[in-house]
Amino acid sequence: MSQSLLIAFLLFTLVMSFTPGPNNIMLLSSGLTYGFRRTLPHVAGITIGFAFMVAAVGLGLGTVFIAYPILQTILKYLGAAYLVYLAVAIALSGPPKTGEDKRGGPMTFWGAAAFQWVNAKGWVMVIANITAYAAIAPFPWNIAIQTAITLVTGSASCTTWALFGSALRPMLTSERAVRTFNIAMAILLLASLYPVVVD
Repeated sequence: MSQSLLIAFLLFTLVMSFTPGPNNIMLLSSGLTYGFRRTLPHVAGITIGFAFMVAAVGLGLGTVFIAYPILQTILKYLGAAYLVYLAVAIALSGPPKTGEDKRGGPMTFWGAAAFQWVNAKGWVMVIANITAYAAIAPFPWNIAIQTAITLVTGSASCTTWALFGSALRPMLTSERAVRTFNIAMAILLLASLYPVVVD
């Protein structure tokens, strides 16, 4: 096992996991709107769904995308369209009131797990994981190590962002403040589409 490559990979996953992207922005908004406990299925869906994606691509699914690059293009634009939809839903939502939640509640485990397959930032991470850091250990141990590290760093990152959103609840008490915050989050979510559009 290459310890220097392992340290480099750990730093890469920490930076990529904790920096703002679609998942983290949605968790921040969900933590604010619904609280930490109701956001936990969303946290688990991202964490487990992304780790599964790393494992699946590393164990061979990536060859399908190499053989049929149109599939990756389709997923990229489906993801972009879904992010626009989510950004609009977030922008229009204020504090949830009974029967009036425009977002339909926090994202479910399965919804968050499925979203990883159309998340452009997620694909950048997976491709870098599998290619640049493949020499961490012999196959298939390299994939097991990458999946485990991704699971741990992803869990820490998602939990942190959801807790941060939840911690903002006492500070953003008025409907206007929550709406302003959600509009800002929607704009950031749309800004995260820039790499998809220019690539």
